[in-house]
Amino acid sequence: MASAHSLIRLTALLLAGMLLLPGTAWSDPDRWEREGWSTDFSRHAIAYSEIMSGGPPKDGIPSIDNPSFTAVSEVEDLIDREPVMGLEINGDARAYPLRILMWHEIVNDTVGGLPVTVTYCPLCNAALVFDRRIGGAADTFGTTGKLRNSDLVMYDRRTESWWQQFTGEAIAGELTGMKLELIPSRLESWKNFKTRHPDGKVLVPNNPGMRDYGRNPYERYDTRDRPFLYRGELPEDIPAMARVVLVRDGGDPIAVTMLKVREEGPLERRGLTIAWEEGQASALDTGDIGDGREVGNITVQRDGKDVPYDITFAFVAHAFMPETKIEKAASE
Repeated sequence: MASAHSLIRLTALLLAGMLLLPGTAWSDPDRWEREGWSTDFSRHAIAYSEIMSGGPPKDGIPSIDNPSFTAVSEVEDLIDREPVMGLEINGDARAYPLRILMWHEIVNDTVGGLPVTVTYCPLCNAALVFDRRIGGAADTFGTTGKLRNSDLVMYDRRTESWWQQFTGEAIAGELTGMKLELIPSRLESWKNFKTRHPDGKVLVPNNPGMRDYGRNPYERYDTRDRPFLYRGELPEDIPAMARVVLVRDGGDPIAVTMLKVREEGPLERRGLTIAWEEGQASALDTGDIGDGREVGNITVQRDGKDVPYDITFAFVAHAFMPETKIEKAASE
């Protein structure tokens, strides 16, 4: 069997070949139907030329549909600085380590009685949790193997409509135009989660040998000059890979660089408090996730309660929200 590193190198070569082809070669609904999709491609909210292949086929990056957990007190393989997605609903607290989400991108779960989809797109560093009920009925989500603006395109398994992970909006298929509700969560260090929730649960691999969990297959990605598998415009006045705290809590989005929060925070914006605390490693830096450089933890709260936020890259915010001004630190 080929090693994980060999498979990664092979995938990179295949992707490089794809990038030499005309953009429309991988943006063809007829081709997608031949791949086996039952999506109603006559309905769409975006130009199909914006869609490109990420390499893997449908479900080639397998979602976790029957997640397994262990108690916080029983975890031995996570170090304090490792990033996890922390989620607490109705007293049910769960951590989803990025060392697992890196390889699966979607976890379909039920937390505190609420059906949720926990998602992470490594190329955008977008860690978002959605209510997975559509029209009142719970559905599950999988990966299409497609990207738009370098961001994961998901699909629901009932209608096979395609959904943009970054916006939570259906962009193609029967459900085009519908949006999933964003649920508050935290991208935080393992230490912070276990301190907040010592009686919580932690996602563990169903098959520990399935992937090279703990390794970052996108080594040094977040220090590149430009993103991978992206052909859109880059922001002019800020590095493409600068981390941006993005809050979509009604009204116009709030976007500030993480560096600004670190140097000038806590920041007060429209009744929100955006704060930075040290202690979290970048999952997209070194090959070993736990050894990544310091990026810190962000919290966004109103009246002491968490509100939904995202920590993404500047190029992502620019691609999806070009009219939103990104506040920068004086040193940037």
